[in-house]
Amino acid sequence: MPGIGLETLTAEIESVQPVRPVGRISALGGGTVTVTGLSDEAALGDLVELPRGTGAKMRGEVLTLAPSSITVLPDGDAEGLQIGDRVILLGQDGISPHESWIGRVIDPYGQALDDGPIMRGEKPHPLRGEPLNPTQRRGLGPRLETGMTVFNTMLPIVRGQRIGLFSGSGVGKTTLLARLALGLQADMVVIAMIGERGREVREFVERVLGPAGMQRAIVVAATSDMSPMTRRRCAWAAMAVAEHFRDEGKHVLFLADSVTRFADAHREVALASGEAGSLRGYPPSTTHLITSLCERAGPGTEMSGDITAIFSVLVAGSDMEEPVADILRGVLDGHVILDRKIAERGRFPAIDLLRSISRSLPEAANDDENALIAAARQSLGTYDRSEMMIQAGLYAPGSDAGIDAAIEAFPKLDAFITKREPENSVASFTELAECLRRQGSK
Repeated sequence: MPGIGLETLTAEIESVQPVRPVGRISALGGGTVTVTGLSDEAALGDLVELPRGTGAKMRGEVLTLAPSSITVLPDGDAEGLQIGDRVILLGQDGISPHESWIGRVIDPYGQALDDGPIMRGEKPHPLRGEPLNPTQRRGLGPRLETGMTVFNTMLPIVRGQRIGLFSGSGVGKTTLLARLALGLQADMVVIAMIGERGREVREFVERVLGPAGMQRAIVVAATSDMSPMTRRRCAWAAMAVAEHFRDEGKHVLFLADSVTRFADAHREVALASGEAGSLRGYPPSTTHLITSLCERAGPGTEMSGDITAIFSVLVAGSDMEEPVADILRGVLDGHVILDRKIAERGRFPAIDLLRSISRSLPEAANDDENALIAAARQSLGTYDRSEMMIQAGLYAPGSDAGIDAAIEAFPKLDAFITKREPENSVASFTELAECLRRQGSK
């Protein structure tokens, strides 16, 4: 761990505010708290400190402002709060990343969830930072090595690309994200675990990522039992951490699991503030919420690094038209769809290649590689269209040369998708060519 320098100590001292505005609770109900005495001081999105009983404290977020009162959403159960309880205004609270955070698990407020103290960086970063000026951004960068043959070839990921990973529950989404966290070429990884089950956080850190993965990773976690305010904040905090290291010139891999739970948390907060649900229960502000988060990732300027981002989406019943999935597809540079039927027959990752696409193509591959990708997709498409006839025994071998070639290539291509070796793109394309070569051909 880096030593504690003068800048770090100065940042810690400056964060201390001995005098803060104080208000009083005037009404309780509907999951919110009404506070008087802070209308002239508070701003939307400010944090406040509420009593929790027995000396404990909890946070709250300012949702609405009125001339004589403010409405606060508490970060926890409001049970035990009373009229007249003191409320302390904390103000806008950003996050101050530090180099020593690498290898750590933190909460959305920048506090350590694992053992040991955590240092505050000297420069606070706003949670809801502005995207970079689009006229100053570089274009997408070179193709990245991933350690997985399917992403080295047919679904390439390039530096600064933003892709979506669409999946139902239990189809292998988290495992695939972990493989990319371990194998994708980047300087460091920032992982947002939004609304995850508590036991899965430790399992993901210790067993899935392991010491090797954590050497270059920062995990920002908000478990499912936490308030919607904290779960929503998790995505913003993780992106702010990624932006901090991007501004230092690093190439950051950002993984969010999942955007659906981020949107669900926002829905709870927005409904509590009085916004009506219109998009299958999601408020209209959901679109801006998701697109503004995605736009913060991507290529940097000439003076900074890049954020390559993978956003996972929980798709209930494989409905790709549901609001969150539909919004994300419109702003990302590609989407990878995991299919439950493929997972049920035991092939992992359960990627449906015919429904998945990387918008980095054709620029991410040369002419020969693009020809191989097109041939593989054509073969898989031919087999998919004829599968029912083949499985039913209604196809006679030799009737169609294209179908014969697809039948021969399908098991090899199916196995090719699961491979994690060879690790580089050149060897992966060589293996893809072998999968498409007919028996007896030279």
